[in-house]
Amino acid sequence: MMEHLPVEVIGNILSRLGGARDVVIASATCKKWREACRKHLLTLSFNSSDWPVYHDLTTNRLEILITQTIFQTSGLQGLSILMDDVDEFSASTVIAWLMYTRETLRRLYYNVRTTPNVNILEICGRQKLEVLSLAHNSITGVEPNFQRFPCLKSLSLSHVAISAMDLSLMLMACQNIETLELVNPEIAMSDAQVKVELSSLTLKNFYVEAISLDKFILEADSIERLHLKDCALELFELIGKGTLKHFKIDDVSVIHIDIGETVDNLEIVDISNFTIFWPKFYQMISRSSKLKKLRLWDVVFDEDEIVDLETIAVCFPQLTHLSLSYDLRDGVIHYGLQGSSNFENVVVLELGWIVINDLFSHWVEGLLKRCPNLKRIVIFGVVSEIKTHEECLLLGTFTSSIVQLMRKYLHVEVQFEYE
Repeated sequence: MMEHLPVEVIGNILSRLGGARDVVIASATCKKWREACRKHLLTLSFNSSDWPVYHDLTTNRLEILITQTIFQTSGLQGLSILMDDVDEFSASTVIAWLMYTRETLRRLYYNVRTTPNVNILEICGRQKLEVLSLAHNSITGVEPNFQRFPCLKSLSLSHVAISAMDLSLMLMACQNIETLELVNPEIAMSDAQVKVELSSLTLKNFYVEAISLDKFILEADSIERLHLKDCALELFELIGKGTLKHFKIDDVSVIHIDIGETVDNLEIVDISNFTIFWPKFYQMISRSSKLKKLRLWDVVFDEDEIVDLETIAVCFPQLTHLSLSYDLRDGVIHYGLQGSSNFENVVVLELGWIVINDLFSHWVEGLLKRCPNLKRIVIFGVVSEIKTHEECLLLGTFTSSIVQLMRKYLHVEVQFEYE
């Protein structure tokens, strides 16, 4: 029966509700549940997108509501205040929330506009914080000797204004950081500084999105995952010790990219919406003999370049997942399929087209012959809203040819995905 549950268990149940409104309603059940909320509630979330009434309240009334709810707890470990569509709060009120909870907090998700800006680092530094996610704020005057985060494992900065120097110092202040996310940061550069240089001995996962810089240099001896998305860079350089396992580029413009000596343990290479100088790129990853997944999707090659499948099969013998989609031409088909080496371990094959033509069916057939242990093939295609009669006939002919081809490979599951 519910009335026999230990108060600690009730606190755990309330913590899993997350949303502050649901917690307040549930805690009104009885005296025991109110006690659980006061003494054993671990997580609390105020999100302006969760409850429409948040938008109907005045800023002053919303501040009072949040203050009353937070101050009724005594040991919060997770606090989420995401007020993206709400007017600016009073800095003194927000500081009171953080000062009240900072000694027990492990996770803080903070997207609150205040006047003046609240210095999160000064308030939460030297505490037990393990996860910090900041959005639409500014960070200035980082002092690593004072504002240390000894327990912080994950740091996310989204739409945050910060100088290149402070960003570097911020990373130094997080001595045990493992995950760093930068989403559309506003990075200020001094006249004497033309590049961003970050260094960490413990960083394992790095994600950067919507950043535009001349030079970005990351030194991370323990890096395992690197993901660049929607970026414009002249130079990106990774300096490490061969720990990188997952390398992903999505819609990036970069003149020079160098991941140095970090490729020996690569298991996943995922490239999409990117212009590749294939010989140079291949040379960069050619030592990745442990590669298990290779994805080249909507990539653009130089006119004279081809993806040499024979070389890929020989250099990446452990490959189990192969995904290819790029503009097919007669030369690409003929020379790309040359050779006799098979993809012995490939069990999933994903193939796609940008413009459908007769070559695609021949390409699919050529790849099927070289994957003797294939279990599933997924064919991706783009179908425009307005189709001429000739285009409809071409699509129908293509589908029929694929169906006929797959009758030879009844053990292979085939799937079509059109957009």
